[in-house]
Amino acid sequence: MTSKKQKTPWPTKAVMEQIYEQHFWGGKDSDFFSGEGSHNPKIIKPYIDAVTSFLKSHDNQLSVCDLGCGDFNVGKALVPYTKTYVAIDIVEGLIERNKQLFKADHLTFKCLDIAQDDLPKADCVILRQVFQHLSNQEIKQILDKLSAYKYLILTEHIPVGNFVPNIDIIANSQNRLKYQSGVDVLAEPFNFKVKEFKILSEVILDDNSQIVTTLFTL
Repeated sequence: MTSKKQKTPWPTKAVMEQIYEQHFWGGKDSDFFSGEGSHNPKIIKPYIDAVTSFLKSHDNQLSVCDLGCGDFNVGKALVPYTKTYVAIDIVEGLIERNKQLFKADHLTFKCLDIAQDDLPKADCVILRQVFQHLSNQEIKQILDKLSAYKYLILTEHIPVGNFVPNIDIIANSQNRLKYQSGVDVLAEPFNFKVKEFKILSEVILDDNSQIVTTLFTL
């Protein structure tokens, strides 16, 4: 009896390039579109307000590293409240496009694989709806690097109420909601160590899911 052949995951870079090329997240008329989570005012306004408030509470003096910056429709609103802002994505064409569209003296764009490559130094890391598309192995690789930072602002799309966290997936355009799961970095298998955490914003959506942004002090 032959065992079922396991599906070999595509490299994450290729997955993300295809998502943008095929407009899996919408935006048929856009060159690059990071989905409703980056454009729906109901989702992004509470987030921008909460993160801006946090940055202002540090007198706009925090250096920020935005991992998985996407089309930068959200990040552009945060740049004025930072000392330096490094925005990173794995898709080269997206980064080149962002460099042309968004300019500030203290803003830099870099093309990196955040699971594999060394990350820039900063006070605060932003990861907004990134982990939900990655495998547990990739999430673990990234989390292992984050102890070098003071703060992590993490946003995840998760079910409302109780759910089984961190069901593993291969990197793709979807998240864990179809398995009634979501990413919880404090739970198994990650057990991410933090000094403290607090929720900065929560947005409840019509499908009984929620987008939760948490500030972790590391």
